[in-house]
Amino acid sequence: MATNRETTLEKQIEKTKKALVALGDMRPGSLSKQYNVCGKPGCSCKADPPKKHGPYYQVSYTRKGKSSSKFVKKEDLPEVRKQIKNYEKMKLLADHWIDLATELSNLRIAKEKAKITART
Repeated sequence: MATNRETTLEKQIEKTKKALVALGDMRPGSLSKQYNVCGKPGCSCKADPPKKHGPYYQVSYTRKGKSSSKFVKKEDLPEVRKQIKNYEKMKLLADHWIDLATELSNLRIAKEKAKITART
């Protein structure tokens, strides 16, 4: 028979799983805005003060030990920002699930030990 705490933890785990499924598209990384200086002589990017080309947006990330970056079109920025935010939420939810599952496992192990001790 499950204790109140076990039942509460199980419900919280189910709620966390549903939140994970509902996240939608995601991507790891951070978004940066960059400006560029070209190589054309007499270009305004080399003036004093310089008027650099841009902004250009780039998402950078490390996945499976490999660093990567990709330019992002200005019209895609809202979706990419949402995907990055979803990825961050996913990491928080996964950590929360692990915390809940660890506590639940510890409760179940302690409960099983108590049953064995009670029989002897």
